[in-house]
Amino acid sequence: MTLHDTTAVYGNLPLTVSEAGRGRPVLLLHGGGGPRTVAGLAEHLSRSAHTIAPTHPGWNGTPRPDWLTGVDDLALCYLRMLHQRGLEDVLVIGSSLGGWTAAEMAVLDAAGIVTGLVLINAVGVRIEGEPLTDFFTLDPRSAAEHSWHDPDRFYVDPADLPADQVAAQQANLATMRVLAADPYMHDPRLLQRLPRVEVPALVLWGESDRIATPAYGAAYAAAFGNGRFELVAEAGHLPQIEQPEATFALIDAHLHGAR
Repeated sequence: MTLHDTTAVYGNLPLTVSEAGRGRPVLLLHGGGGPRTVAGLAEHLSRSAHTIAPTHPGWNGTPRPDWLTGVDDLALCYLRMLHQRGLEDVLVIGSSLGGWTAAEMAVLDAAGIVTGLVLINAVGVRIEGEPLTDFFTLDPRSAAEHSWHDPDRFYVDPADLPADQVAAQQANLATMRVLAADPYMHDPRLLQRLPRVEVPALVLWGESDRIATPAYGAAYAAAFGNGRFELVAEAGHLPQIEQPEATFALIDAHLHGAR
């Protein structure tokens, strides 16, 4: 059974958290598309792990205090939440912006709570010669073309959506701008700090991603002290949705083998 709760990490920052399953604790962090982009992965993980899936502050109408203006702030909030719960041996899995947050958590984790990482088409670093596509400049169809291996299957015309859903998506995008637009989708210090992260880090990448290329992902993986890169065929920026079986199998092996 999935429990939905609000956890007070700081006095003015309540976190909305979905929690299910038993076993090794797994913190699952969504990307800019919101919790729905990792919902299937959360359900899968909960069958064999204690899965904790928060909604980032500011997404889906959740509160975001004025001081929370960067991904490093987000990373520190989640580390504090894990500490408050007394959790150890935590695997942190993050998609896109969530992957960036996971990497920042590993860098900032002085207590050794995080013992493994899975980054799924993560952003967060600047790789020479492999620029990130500016997602904020794309219209919905172009965003689909850049994000999916099979855009015709996954593209949804905003004109076909209810007005409240369109408004929610725009609000989520506005929050992402606050956290990650300047500098665009990266922390200038992060790449140089990743070699000190020696916990096993699996970096998964959809081969057809045109937001962040596989070459970007391979360089990201190589920057970790103990990183490994795996390409997922016939998938774009969200391989957990386009190719769930292949993606889940790679994550399962890492979850139950990496310490």
